[in-house]
Amino acid sequence: MVNYIQKKSDKFYPSAEMKKIAWIKDSEVYREAEKNPVKFWEKLAEDGIDWQKKWDKAYVEKLPYFEWFKGGELNFCYNCLDRHLKHRADKTALIWIPESVKEKKVELSYRELFNKVKKFANILKKYNVKKGDVVAIYMPMIPEALVAMLACTRIGAVHSVVFSAFSADALKARIDDGKAKILITADGYYRKGEKEYLIKKARKAVRKTSIEKIIVVPRFKKRFRSFNPKFLDFNKEISKVNNDCKCEKVKSEDIMFILYTSGTTGKPKGIVHDTGGYAVQAYWTAKWNFNLHDDDIMWCTADVGWITGHSYAFYGPLLNGSTTLIYEGSPDFPNPSRWWKIIEKNNVSVFYTAPTAIRMFRKFGDKYVNKFKMKSLKILGTVGEPIDKESWMWFFKKIGHGKCPVIDTWWQTETGGTLINSLPGVGPFVPTVAGKSFPGTRHFIVDEKGVVKKKGQLGFLIQTSPFAPGMLHGVYKNHKKYVETYWNYWKKFRKKYYDTSDGGVLCSDGLIRITGRTDDVMKVAGHRLATAELEDAISSYKRVSECAVVPVSDKIKGQVPVAFCVLKNGYGSEKLQTKIKKHVDLKIGPTARPAKIYFVNDLPKTRSGKIMRRILKNLLNNEKPEGLMTLVNPESVDEIKGIIKNSNQIE
Repeated sequence: MVNYIQKKSDKFYPSAEMKKIAWIKDSEVYREAEKNPVKFWEKLAEDGIDWQKKWDKAYVEKLPYFEWFKGGELNFCYNCLDRHLKHRADKTALIWIPESVKEKKVELSYRELFNKVKKFANILKKYNVKKGDVVAIYMPMIPEALVAMLACTRIGAVHSVVFSAFSADALKARIDDGKAKILITADGYYRKGEKEYLIKKARKAVRKTSIEKIIVVPRFKKRFRSFNPKFLDFNKEISKVNNDCKCEKVKSEDIMFILYTSGTTGKPKGIVHDTGGYAVQAYWTAKWNFNLHDDDIMWCTADVGWITGHSYAFYGPLLNGSTTLIYEGSPDFPNPSRWWKIIEKNNVSVFYTAPTAIRMFRKFGDKYVNKFKMKSLKILGTVGEPIDKESWMWFFKKIGHGKCPVIDTWWQTETGGTLINSLPGVGPFVPTVAGKSFPGTRHFIVDEKGVVKKKGQLGFLIQTSPFAPGMLHGVYKNHKKYVETYWNYWKKFRKKYYDTSDGGVLCSDGLIRITGRTDDVMKVAGHRLATAELEDAISSYKRVSECAVVPVSDKIKGQVPVAFCVLKNGYGSEKLQTKIKKHVDLKIGPTARPAKIYFVNDLPKTRSGKIMRRILKNLLNNEKPEGLMTLVNPESVDEIKGIIKNSNQIE
C-alpha cells in the first residue's frame, strides 16, 4: 500500500507520493482565489462545465439573494453523462451493491446509464412533466434513484428527494409544500435482511395531494401490480418508450432541486439549489477534495435523501467522469465486516462516511477490520458532524492503515457542497480540525456582534461575500423563513454575513475547528463551552465509545453540561462516572465537568450520522421530543427516557 501521508509533530501532511497525484499540490491556490474570488470561480466554471451559452455576468448580489453565472445556459444531465460518451462510454459509471450477499451486484456503464435516463425522461414527459415541474422521489439506495434524478435534470424538472426511512406524514408534508406532480418510489428495500415495504407509506402519503401518477420500481418482484390507475410499474413503463430524448436547455439560475431539511422543529424548510452554481461547486469540490482521477472508485455512504448523497454519492463523481459505488443496506449486515469487504472486493479508492458510523465500528472491535488490507484506498473522508480525536485516529490507522489523508469536511444542506476542509495535496490533516475555506470562499469566526475573533477564541462561523456558487438560493416559496433563518441576526449589526448557525475556533495555523451548532454552546458560570470540545474530551476516555453533551439550566451556574455515554464494554456505575468526571477535569478543567452522566446503549441519530442533541434536551426537560421521524433508531428515545426517569427516582 502506497504511503500518501507523513507525520510532522502532531500534524499530518501529504507525502511525496500524494503530491505526485494531487490536483492541487501547494497553498498558492488559496492566494490566487483570494485576489478575485469571482474571476477564480469564472475560470473554474469554464474549465469544469460544458455550457450551451456563456453567462452575461458571473456574479450578481442583491442580498439576501445572489446569482452565479447569470444568463448562462446548460444542462446538468449532459454534464454528468452525454459529454463522457466520447471517451468513457464503456467505463463503469455506477456500481450497486445489494444488501443480500446472495444477490449479484449491478454495474452500469456510462452508455447504459445514459440510455436508461433517456427512457425514464420520456416516461416523465409522457405523463406531462414539464420544465420547472416538481417531481418527488422517495427511493432507497438502488440504481433507479439515480436514473430518476438525472431524468428530471435532463428535461428541466425539479427533483425533490425524500429520505426513504421518513414516515408517510413526512413525505406528505414535502409533497404538499412542493406541489409535486409525480411521485417516484419503490415497493421496498432490504434492511438487516428484512423487507421494508416502502409502498405502504407511499400509498398513505399521496392521499389528497397534488400527485397525479406514482411510478413504482419493483425491488422485490419483477412487476408491480395495482388496481389503482395512478400507480404505474417502472419496468413496464420503460419498455414502452424509446431512448431518444434531447437535453432541455436551462438557465444557470433555474432551480435544479429542492431538498428539505430534516424538520426537527416545525415545518421542514425546502432548500432551493440552482443549476449552474451547484454544478460548478459539485464538480470542483469532488475533484479537489477527494482527488478524483479517471481510474478512481468513490464510495460515499450517505443516503440519497441527504445532500451528501446528492453531491458526492451521485453527482460529484459523475460530473468528473469517475465511478461511484452505492450500497443498499445496513452497514453491519450480515456482520460488521461488510463495509470493509466491499471496499476490498471493489477496489474503492475514496471512502467518505460519517463519524457516527466510525464510532459504531470502533465499538464492534478491531477483529472485523484486521483481516482486510484495503490497499486500493487513497483518500478517507468524514462528514455530518465534528469528529473526535479517538475516532479520527481509529479511522486513520485501522481503515487507512496510517497511509491515507483524512479529509474532515464541513458543509450543510444549504451550502450544496463541502466548503471547509484540507486539500489532499496540501494538508495539514489534524484530528478534530476541519481545515481552510475551499478556495474562492471566505469564512470567519466572529463574536455576538460580528467582530472577528482572535485565534483560539470560540465564536460564530459565518460566510461572507461573494457567497459560494453552490449555496442555497432561498427557501421554496418562503421568503420570510429564508431571511429569518440565514440573514436577519447579523443584519442588525449592518453585517452582510450568511449565518451558518455553527460555532468554531480559528486555530494558530489558520485552520478552522468546527465546534457544532451554536445552540450546542453553553455558558457555564460565565464561561462559554462548546459541547463538541467536551464530547471530544469524554470520548477520549478509554471505556467510552461515543457521547453527546447537552446543557441544562442551573440556578447557580446558569447552565451545566449533562453527558450521555455509550460504552465500549461493560456497564456504567457511579464509580465510572467519577472517573470520567476526573478525566474531564484533566482534559479541560473543572468548569467543564458534567453535572450528570447517563450510560445508554445508543444515541438518537439521523441516517446522515448527526446525533440529535435537541431530543436529548427535550427528554431532560420532560418535554415531548420533536423530530423523531428523522431518526434511524427511534427506539433509543424510549430507552433513554426510561434511564433518565429511573435515575431521577433513585436520586
